[in-house]
Amino acid sequence: MLVKKSVWIVGGDGWAYDIGYGGLDHVLASGKNVNLLVLDTEVYSNTGGQQSKSTPRGAVAKFAAGGKPGGKKDLGLMAMTYGNVYVASIAMGAKDEHTLKAFLEAEAYDGPSIIIAYSHCIAHGIDMTTGMQNQKVAVESGQWLLYRYHPERALTGENPLQLDSRTPTRKVQDFMLMETRFKMLTKSKPEDAKRLWAEAQQDAEKRYRFYEYLASRKPVLTDGD
Repeated sequence: MLVKKSVWIVGGDGWAYDIGYGGLDHVLASGKNVNLLVLDTEVYSNTGGQQSKSTPRGAVAKFAAGGKPGGKKDLGLMAMTYGNVYVASIAMGAKDEHTLKAFLEAEAYDGPSIIIAYSHCIAHGIDMTTGMQNQKVAVESGQWLLYRYHPERALTGENPLQLDSRTPTRKVQDFMLMETRFKMLTKSKPEDAKRLWAEAQQDAEKRYRFYEYLASRKPVLTDGD
């Protein structure tokens, strides 16, 4: 009873984005010092590979045999709107020191924290031994963003959002060609694949510009600040 307890709730994207989102949102809104870790495989891995709200545009999964037509739900952005929740998006294969920093900050923050971790999965149709390389390309292409939102930064006049991803240096297609979940659509429905891949590139570019804009803004201070 004399030692500070570290409380972590761990789950996948099917739970966090879909069937368990109501509970997850309730924990974030509680203001309690609880940490959540989302292992985001972008698919319902344990129930046969069905699409989830985390599945990106163009990915093939059960109930999305023709490639998911819509974009991915932005769970991190939704969590940031509370203003008092620590939020981080990480990919250990892309930047391990960033991953460590996010965990340390989340644990030290006296309030709700959520870390969304890119998690490569056998359902992606990859050689699992190269999973970390896939994570790196996901970040380099802008398919996955690295960032940290720390509410306490606003208390010192700093923007709470830090965009830790650099400007994408590769195309989203470079990442998609590494994974069967995307590549198989080029054989079954090549025209749809071409269209969806172009839209996925637009998704990545818009998302990066939007986060870049948010991270560049000055924090809004109250009258007493």
